[in-house]
Amino acid sequence: MMRGMTGFGSRDGVVGAVGAVGVEIRSTNHKFLEIVQHLPEGLLALEDKIKKEIESRLKRGRITCVVTVSARQSHQVCVDKALLGRYMGLVKEIGRRYHISDAVKIDTLINLPGVLSVSEKKCTPQELWPALKKVVGTALDDLIAMRRKEGRALAVYLKKEVARLEVSIGFVKTRFKTAIRERAAQFATDTERAAFLKEADISEELSRLAFHAKSFRLKLGVAGPVGKELDFICQEMQREANTIGAKSCDVEISAAGVKIKSQIEKLREQVQNVE
Repeated sequence: MMRGMTGFGSRDGVVGAVGAVGVEIRSTNHKFLEIVQHLPEGLLALEDKIKKEIESRLKRGRITCVVTVSARQSHQVCVDKALLGRYMGLVKEIGRRYHISDAVKIDTLINLPGVLSVSEKKCTPQELWPALKKVVGTALDDLIAMRRKEGRALAVYLKKEVARLEVSIGFVKTRFKTAIRERAAQFATDTERAAFLKEADISEELSRLAFHAKSFRLKLGVAGPVGKELDFICQEMQREANTIGAKSCDVEISAAGVKIKSQIEKLREQVQNVE
């Protein structure tokens, strides 16, 4: 199924001790696949993994992926037992030396420098990746669904336009037979007539143009990325149309040639939106 290149996908997920993660993926038109990522500083190591996930699903477009992390408060209280033991040893020694019998309270001990510390529990990128991969995948699902919807609309438009182009090509084919016969009859000698026919003959160009138009129409029904191929076909059709216009020996053919070039340009403009 044909896909466009404009889309948006957004999903959230809960990842263990980290909390909530959010992924937004946007895509716009681009000749090739270009991926731009915005990740929290601690997740930069996952850039390559996310890029590979996107590359496995998309072939063209400028992709912007934004990952956010809303960390859940997760702290751990640590006791430096070795340091506390040294403090207690010193307290006992001081008590013996100076004959102090007062007991040391626990709140005094835990408030001594370095005895208690609070550390934040963090999830490493490697621990985070399995869950984040799923969120990236579902965000890509949403984006691709939008691109398919755009692709369906583009396919309908392109089919109508290429059908109109084929009608114009058919008109030129018919008119060329009449025009060439009328003009050839005006020459006095066979030599002049032969030279004119050689110079004004556009039958090969018309055949190639008709072939390219048919190829374009058939490509619209092909599954997978076809945007680059359609753009190439449009370039070839425009080249044939330019030659037909340059060799035209008839006013009606010249006018139809201008119309054909305009129709091809419309096709090519829309093809820029096809993956």
